[in-house]
Order: sequence, then C-alpha cells, then structure tokens
Amino acid sequence: MEIFHFFSVWTIDFLDWSINFLQNVPWYWVLIFAFFITFLENIFPPAPCDTLLVFMGTLVGISAIGFVPLAISSTLGSLVGFGAMYWIGLKFGTRIIESPRFSFINSKSMEKPEKWFRKYGYFLIVANRFLAGTRAAIALFSGISKLDIKKSLSLSAVSGLAWNSMLIGFGYVFADNIELVKEYIQLYGKIVAPLILIILAFFIIKWIRLLNKKDTIENEAVEN
Repeated sequence: MEIFHFFSVWTIDFLDWSINFLQNVPWYWVLIFAFFITFLENIFPPAPCDTLLVFMGTLVGISAIGFVPLAISSTLGSLVGFGAMYWIGLKFGTRIIESPRFSFINSKSMEKPEKWFRKYGYFLIVANRFLAGTRAAIALFSGISKLDIKKSLSLSAVSGLAWNSMLIGFGYVFADNIELVKEYIQLYGKIVAPLILIILAFFIIKWIRLLNKKDTIENEAVEN
C-alpha cells in the first residue's frame, strides 16, 4: 500500500504546485502547460490531467485565457501523447511479445486479443479520452495491432477535443466557485489517482493470470 500512498501524496503536491503555477504565469504558459499535462497522461496515466483541465476552465471563466486556444492546445497534447504510445506499440510491441523476458506473453496468446482489438479498436479510440486510466493502454495496443495510423489519430483527435472541451466547460461554469473546484482537486489526489492505480493493477494481474492459465491448459493438452 506504500506505493498508493506515495502516488496520493505526489498527486496532491503536483496539483498544488500546478495551481500555484497557473495562477501566476502569462496566458501562453497556460497553453504550454495544457499541452504538457495532456501529453503526460498518455505516458503516465496517474497524472491528474482531467482535474487540471477543469481548473484551467475556471481561468477561462475569469477571462484569463480563451476557451478555443485552451481546447486546441490540450487536444494537441492528447493527440501527440496518443501518437507516442501508438509508435511505441508499433515499434516495440513485437519485440515484447517475442522476448523471453515476458514469458507470459507470446504470439499465440496475443492472437485473440489482437483480433478482438482490430474489430473494436477504432470504437475504443473514439471512447479513449472518456476512459480514464486506460488511455495509454488503448494507444499502445492500437500500435501493436497495427491499426491505420491516419484513422487512429483522427479519431483520437475527435475524442480528445470532445472530452477536453467538456472539462474546460465544466471549469468555466464553476469559475465563480473556485473553492469547490479546489475541493474536487484535493479529492482527486486523495482518492481517484490511487483508485486508478488499483484498477490498472487489477486488470494487468487478471490479464496475466488468464494468459498463464490458457498456456497451462494448452500445454497439458499437448502432453496428453
């Protein structure tokens, strides 16, 4: 549980630092930070991108920055982050599958997941930004499954623009009650970020166990 406590404390500290930073910098730094944080979340899922976008929406509400530039900047960050994880999956996915270091993953065990992802992958990309905690995995598996890059990036941009605009709009609506937004941000740091880690760990462990179980059954069948 220490790791969850660490990420909870880190998230709260990072949020506090980010809010202080955003309140004391010119508008263009807000746009740069929006790009950075939405990019980071694709690489490091516990990063509190959504929460900070809500706070940036309050800056729109007090006319410190425009809605459209903020939506575009944050969407570009989401898109570049998705593209980076897609590239990693495309370039290194095969090496990971074939590497003896990852014995629980092999080409045969990946056949069904890849087939399933090729069938439903584009739908998942559209829903990508609305699925907190799974964004990096969806982008990575899009690359591993070699989905069409142009179509994947286009759908990722649509998803990112819709989700980011909604969060910014939410912050805009509550611009007059910034203390409520700060309470929500604190709640995220204490509960939501550790919860995302727990959910990710649960699905990763479950997936590994299913692969191992499948390999065991197949090996027993071959021996018999």
